[in-house]
Amino acid sequence: MAKKRRTFSREFKTKIALEALKEQLTISQLAQKHNLHPNQVSAWKKQAKEDLLGVFGTGQQTDDNEELIAALYEKIGRLEVKLDWIKKKSALFDK
Repeated sequence: MAKKRRTFSREFKTKIALEALKEQLTISQLAQKHNLHPNQVSAWKKQAKEDLLGVFGTGQQTDDNEELIAALYEKIGRLEVKLDWIKKKSALFDK
């Protein structure tokens, strides 16, 4: 009879990954402590590092936002000029 595959909760994986990131114990010691394979602990640690990069971002998004804001302000300015022009022209026909 085949062994049933173990599944781990997100909380458990997070706990192990954080312990691995602290580096107070070696990967082998952590694996032995929690009855896991060292490769599994390393994989969770690597995944946690990659996900942390996404949490704090690269700072590029703020540059993109600043460009978008500048473009929108420019468009607002053009629309206000057009609106003023239309108001002036319509005032001539109201007389």
